Amino acid sequence: MAIPRKSRLLFLFPEGWDLVALERLPFFAHDFEVAQEGFDLFRFPSSANLMWFDAPRTVERLVRRYAGRVDGVLTTNEQFGALVAATVAQRLGLPGTNPVAVVNSQHKYLARRLIAEAEPSASPRFDVIPYGLSRERAEALEYPLFVKPVKAAFSVLARRIDAPAQLFSHLDFAPWEKHVIRRLIRPFDDLMRLHVDTEIDTRHLLVEEVMEGEQLNVDGYAFAGRIEPLGVVDSVMYPGTSAFQRFEYPSRLPAAVQERAQGLARRLLAAVGFDHGLFNIEMFWDPKTDVLRVIEINPRMAAQFADLYEKVEGFSLYEALLALALGREPEIVRGRGRFGAAASFVFRAFDDAVKREPSAVEAAWLAHRYPDAILQTWIKHGNSRRREVKWLGSYRYALLNLGGRDRDDLFRRFEDVCRHVRFDADESDRIALTGQDALRPR
Repeated sequence: MAIPRKSRLLFLFPEGWDLVALERLPFFAHDFEVAQEGFDLFRFPSSANLMWFDAPRTVERLVRRYAGRVDGVLTTNEQFGALVAATVAQRLGLPGTNPVAVVNSQHKYLARRLIAEAEPSASPRFDVIPYGLSRERAEALEYPLFVKPVKAAFSVLARRIDAPAQLFSHLDFAPWEKHVIRRLIRPFDDLMRLHVDTEIDTRHLLVEEVMEGEQLNVDGYAFAGRIEPLGVVDSVMYPGTSAFQRFEYPSRLPAAVQERAQGLARRLLAAVGFDHGLFNIEMFWDPKTDVLRVIEINPRMAAQFADLYEKVEGFSLYEALLALALGREPEIVRGRGRFGAAASFVFRAFDDAVKREPSAVEAAWLAHRYPDAILQTWIKHGNSRRREVKWLGSYRYALLNLGGRDRDDLFRRFEDVCRHVRFDADESDRIALTGQDALRPR
């Protein structure tokens, strides 16, 4: 009797969470043959590939190499992986997200136009400006405003601006920074032109009305044109900033708000033409006005949240990702998780503080004490660290995903980790981190 072959997958631009999933989730090894292509944009020296990366040429190479050899193409990469994967899947005749829908979602100006047409109340006032704007144009803008690149990822160069002088300071780049920015946006720009005709390329910034309220994420998938929300994750900021401090599941927002957010997600995805794949949509809910507004549509899985759903619900978003890549509808079973609450905690510094990797002893303690924990670190040095502080307003050096019986138990476990796992150079810094009231439940 012939032994059925394993399904063959092409995993593009696998990053930290993807590598954890490939190692931890048994179905990857048991049920699939996985080929990996691409580089990790956030880890050196892999990130150096950005300097000579050519997206259209990469698509052509992948199509030639994998035609007839793979059954599905997948990625969780935001910066350019989503569009590369969609284009490759389309060229190979495999299931995938429509590349036009990816562009419509990730090009923030095009997305804003489509959102404003479909759901006017869900869109703030907005405009678009070039990086090299004139003083007259800057002074004509309405302040305060929020500025962000037409195409970027992880809040790079996204910031509230209160005056023209602050805007010019924010956009004052050294020659090497300009080169890095050009290399970051070029892959999307080059591929975008194959699918969409627009005069607004990625050398522009979106400026929009400042939005306030509770920030949330709607996660879900589209299959055969049907949109199925999977859940809502709360985003919690460091006090007085727009920097993520943690992401919590399940959401603590009113059930009616969550239901409305999921309904809005369905309408937004229809507006951008998204009908296949996983999605993550960021929104604001203002409890004062009870208004929901859209921050952005991400036409890909939020890999950082996959583990949260697995801890609480018992299914992984990676299972859904695999099913959709093979043209199958995901089978979602809820209520089988080991935990009642889960969170992804973001460790970050708002200055140029030097951080260190946890020791081998500390890592061993964490693995023994909390085997469900996933710790990832991004320790940077010198100009790389200073550039992140300038572009993001802070330095993200670690992420910790953790579960708990309930929310109180989750935070007890988190504080226990903070007492035993160090990132700071001296004990006083560590005590200051773990003693913040902001880390306690709201």
